[in-house]
Amino acid sequence: MITNDNWRQRYAADMMGTFGAPQAMLVRGQGCYVWDSEGKKYLDFLAGIAVNALGHAHPVLVEAVSRQVATLAHVSNYFASPPQLELAERLLRITGAGADGRVFFANSGTEAIEAGVKLARLNRGNGRRTKILSLVNSFHGRSIGALSLTGKASLREPFEPLLPGVEHIDSTIEALEAAMDDSVSALFVEPIKGEAGVLDLPDGYLKRARELTSEHGALLILDEIQTGIGRSGTWFAFQQHGIVPDALAIAKGIAGGVPLGALVTFGAASDLFSAGQHGSTFGGNPLATAAGNAVLGEIERAGLIENALLRGEQLRSIIAAIGSPLVREIRGSGILVGVGLTKPVAAELSKAAFALGLIVNAPNESSIRIAPPLIVGDAELEEFRILFTKAMEAIS
Repeated sequence: MITNDNWRQRYAADMMGTFGAPQAMLVRGQGCYVWDSEGKKYLDFLAGIAVNALGHAHPVLVEAVSRQVATLAHVSNYFASPPQLELAERLLRITGAGADGRVFFANSGTEAIEAGVKLARLNRGNGRRTKILSLVNSFHGRSIGALSLTGKASLREPFEPLLPGVEHIDSTIEALEAAMDDSVSALFVEPIKGEAGVLDLPDGYLKRARELTSEHGALLILDEIQTGIGRSGTWFAFQQHGIVPDALAIAKGIAGGVPLGALVTFGAASDLFSAGQHGSTFGGNPLATAAGNAVLGEIERAGLIENALLRGEQLRSIIAAIGSPLVREIRGSGILVGVGLTKPVAAELSKAAFALGLIVNAPNESSIRIAPPLIVGDAELEEFRILFTKAMEAIS
């Protein structure tokens, strides 16, 4: 039995030390709130790091998962299932990939990126294209392939040597123009760099990236694991820039907390994989894809993309109106919001907020990341205003 007195000791004794000490033992969630083992209530404005698109215990997701697990949970990829095909067709529609697109289902964002790395390797151009470009300070996951793309040296160095042929470039159009040539097989880009503190790309970056990759025969592979599924105010952030990628990595909010990821390909990139070149035992199973259909269906039915756009504007206005000297800038799109701080006190601010009953996150020493569920409303925003103001006052 887990008690308030022993769970920390049990965690330290039982779990690998990859995450550090947890802040609390969470035991229940409802809507935009979670409760810990001591009964304390928290306003969850991180949503499992942009995962819980419908918040916690949403009845649509609960019903869909309960019904599917009582019907058919897993069959392996020797077989198809109705939820799998329904979700694939839904993704081809909402991404705009259409009839020329294809979907590969995985279990996480990292696995979606791994599929993207193999896709890039297949785009060798008779051996000419040996290089993959990624951005400095990017984050694409922690498996060996995804980590090779991740533009944070401190994360890569303990595990080197990693995949050869990956070059990390600055997030400027000038750096991209200098690096792009006929030796590049793919460019991996986050439209907004979430783990870097919700950093926006320069104006026109994605448009220029699309022009250059097309010119040199490279794939433009977008990592929308954090920005996708309506969080940025459109289904996917790239749709705000008037471009079409060659491939799109999706995860996090796609199934509202049930593990699921996907790589969606567009046009000619859909012909690169052939049978036997990639796979997943659990990826795309009936349970996970039923959850995905429930989440995406509810987002459409309830107008939650429009809500994300509206609430994101309100959230930025609230933060600006607080008028704290700690706030240097407000970044991001939709309800993926980054607060750039004037001092390196992000961890301290995050802890102060948590003590008050507000969950936000400090991805680095000078940034706060805010990513509430897409269902967030006026009452939760007002509570956020009160708690975030008190947290900033506590450390000022």
